[in-house]
Amino acid sequence: MSSGASKSQKRSKWALDLTSTRFKSDNAGSVSLPSPPGYNPSAVQVHAESSKETDSSHLILKKSWDLALGPLKQVPMNLFLMYMAGSSISIFPIMMVGMLIIRPVKSLFTMQQAFKVIEGNQVIGQKFVYLIGNILNVALALYKCQSMGLLPTHSSDWLAFVEPQVRLEYLGGGVSFL
Repeated sequence: MSSGASKSQKRSKWALDLTSTRFKSDNAGSVSLPSPPGYNPSAVQVHAESSKETDSSHLILKKSWDLALGPLKQVPMNLFLMYMAGSSISIFPIMMVGMLIIRPVKSLFTMQQAFKVIEGNQVIGQKFVYLIGNILNVALALYKCQSMGLLPTHSSDWLAFVEPQVRLEYLGGGVSFL
C-alpha cells in the first residue's frame, strides 16, 4: 500500500482525475468541468459583441490591402525568375517573358472586377498601388525583352521598312550625268 500512496503523491499538479466527485455529470452524460481561474464568461460575451463590428471592418481593410499589394509582392519572384531564365533565345526564356507580360496586363484589364467587392475611403489608394505594381511587373518584362534583344531598339531592326535612297546623280568615267 505504501507504493500506491507514493504514486498519488508523484502525480503532476496539472493532472485531472476525471473519476473524482468534483466533476458533475449532467443529464446527457457529459462532464462539465469547472471554469479555470480568472475566467469570467460575462466579460467574454461583452467583448465579443463589441469587437464584431471593428473586427469585420479591420479584416475587410486588411484583405483589400493584401489584394492591392499582391503585384508588388510578385516583383522579387519575377526578378528571380528572370535571372533563372537566362538571356538566351530559346523556348523556356521566351515563355517566361511571355508570362511576365501577359499576367500583369490581364490583371490591369480586370482591375475593376478585382476591386468590385471592396468599399471604403481607401479604394482609390489601393487601386493606385495595384496599378503601380502591375506597371512595374510589365516594365521588368520589357527590360528582360530588351536584354534578350527581342525589342527593336536599333536602326538595323527597322531596315526592312526603310525606303532605299534615291540616286541624285550617276557618275561614269569621270563625267557626271544628271
